Order: sequence, then C-alpha cells, then structure tokens
Amino acid sequence: MRCTLISLSLLSGTLAARPFLDEPDTGFDMFFSNLATGQLAPLDQLVGLPDFEAAAKRYLPIANYTYYRNGAAGEWSFRNNLEVFYRYPLRPRTMVDTSNVQSTLPTTILGYNFSAPFFITSAARAGLGNPAAERGLVEAAAAENILYVPSLYATLSIPEIASYKAPSQVTFQQAYLDPSNDTATKLVFDQAKAAGSKAIVFTVDAPAEGNRQRADRYDASEAVLPFTAITWDYYDHLKTLTDLPIILKGIQTVEEAQAAVAHGVPAVYLSNHGGRQVDGSRSPLEVAIEIRAQAPEVFTQTEVYADGGVRYGGDVVKLLALGVRAVGIGRPFMYANVYGTEGVTRAVQLLKREVALDAANAGVADLKNIDPSYVIWKQSCALD
Repeated sequence: MRCTLISLSLLSGTLAARPFLDEPDTGFDMFFSNLATGQLAPLDQLVGLPDFEAAAKRYLPIANYTYYRNGAAGEWSFRNNLEVFYRYPLRPRTMVDTSNVQSTLPTTILGYNFSAPFFITSAARAGLGNPAAERGLVEAAAAENILYVPSLYATLSIPEIASYKAPSQVTFQQAYLDPSNDTATKLVFDQAKAAGSKAIVFTVDAPAEGNRQRADRYDASEAVLPFTAITWDYYDHLKTLTDLPIILKGIQTVEEAQAAVAHGVPAVYLSNHGGRQVDGSRSPLEVAIEIRAQAPEVFTQTEVYADGGVRYGGDVVKLLALGVRAVGIGRPFMYANVYGTEGVTRAVQLLKREVALDAANAGVADLKNIDPSYVIWKQSCALD
C-alpha cells in the first residue's frame, strides 16, 4: 500500500525533526516563570492534566519524578501513547443539540455506578509523590465518585488503603500474581475481598521486569521480577481461588481479546503498561482500532477498558467512540497527588469538564450513544 508507506515515512521524518515534549507548550513555563525549583505552582492556577506533570517535575526530587515518568528502553512506546491520539482525528458534527451532554458522563463499570467514564488506574508508590501516599487518590475518587484501582505495589497496604475509603466507595484491586505460588495469590485475593474490593485487576503484560533505562540511572526501578508462566490455563485456575471477578489488564491484540471472551473474562483491559515493559508495543488506542476493525463484537461481548497516554478530554472521547467503556489514567493522577486529595480532586474535575466540552464540540449529544463514526480510524488507501 503505497500511501501507507508514504504516510509512515512522513510521520517518522516529522518525529525525528523535533524533540519530544512530555508536556505540551501551553504556556506553563512562561506563566510560572518566577516559580523556584522545589516550589509547587498554585493548585488553583493549573488548567489541565499536563500542568500537574509540569508542576511535579519541578517540585519532586529527580529520582522520585523519574519513577513515575520512566518508560522502557528508548521510550518510543511511551511517546507513541501520547502522540497517537493526533494521528486519528475526530470528525466533529454540527447542528446538534449538545446542551445536556454533561449529564451523560455517568457510566457503569462491572455494574457499579460512577460519575464519569474514566478512572484512576493502578500506579505504584504514591509515597514518592506525597507522604500521605495513596490517601489522596482514595479520598478524591470517593469525593468525585470515580473508580480507583490501587496497585499491589502501593506504598500503603491493602488494609491501610481501605481505611481511607468512604463507606459506599467501590474500588478494584490490581495484582501481580506468581503462577508458582498459590498461597501468596490466595492471600492477595483474600485481603482484597476483606478490604471490600469488588474485582481483581490481574496485570498480565509484565511476565518479566521492564527494560527501564531511565529508571535504572536513578535506581528507580522495581525489584527484579522472575520470568513467569502466565497462560490461559493459569487464568482458568485463578477463577477457582476467588469468587471476585478477575479482569485481565494488558491485552494487546485482537486475538487475545477474543480469547478473553472465550474464557469468560468479565472485562478486557487494553494496556501496554504505560510503555514501561517492552518498547515497540502499540498504544491501546491502536489495539482498540484493531479490535474495532477485525472483531467489533468484542465490545458487546464483554466490557473493554483502556489506558495509556490519555491527557485530554478528547482522548477519552476517541476511546469511547471506538467502543471502550471506561478509560484508565495513571501518571497524571500520581502527579496531581503531589498536592494530595485536593490536587487529585481538581484533576478529576478538570478532566470531567474537558470530556464534556470536547464531546459537545465534536457534536456528541449523548456519550452513551457515541459511535466509531466520530473518529477517522480506518485506513482508506487503495492497493497499487
């Protein structure tokens, strides 16, 4: 396909011609030009999710910031997660009544009601950003009625995190599991259930440690992980160890999504671990497009979630249009947690507003009825 080759060539040339910026230049440095290193920007003057990273980067010790920021190898996948959203534009509609779109943000995730179609996904070691650790994430999720999925590698223990939950708050528990140690697995499952978790989010895209060179410079990597044998037989076995639903996080192909449906997985979670495991892996947006093109029935056979590179309301809208039910966000909320509960709460509120604004400006009257026609996701090149 000649036009595909040309477009890829042009794309690679464009990316090579300029440096990649973690934070887009929307005036943060100019506006906060008098901000000293180690000083936090005023919370009420932050206007979007990228501002929280910009603020945290200038405030945290470099090793702490690097722990959150790092990606695998040359970090192509990390960069692609962010930039891919602009290779698949929206197709805005006009002459549509969008006056009530804000009221359509609420959704259900595994049957539980939440106020928005995005959630705080698992990210480890919140204590590196704030001495109160995961407390800010739990409390903000409760205040804004969105899902929080604590990491197994959180600074606080599962019971400690649960102690900060609101009485009716719904959380899921992320887990890394060792197929050779059912005793340890059962302990995680039992602790999660005792803490009131409503589901297990089993991360399957990390069968070995990630090649994280940026993190290694600052000794900011996790402990060395063994190579593991995560298989479909093992997933079927896990279902005998708990009555909690077990979601699979890290699905990266249409074939895996179809296999998940065949094995009765209650939800498929598209993720490449934030680009932290294997460099060269595709973004979850690209995986969602592959599923939409080759097996669109997956989106109705099971719930589909996705994370990776989401920074704007428009990013959320695109994933929803493709069929994703709920969108996970990790790093931005970890940066917001530098400000504690108030920071995470403000980040959630800003993103809710953006999702509604971007949906309205794309001509979406009801987010529950959005469809793939709102995104240019198909390749329309003729064969030579």
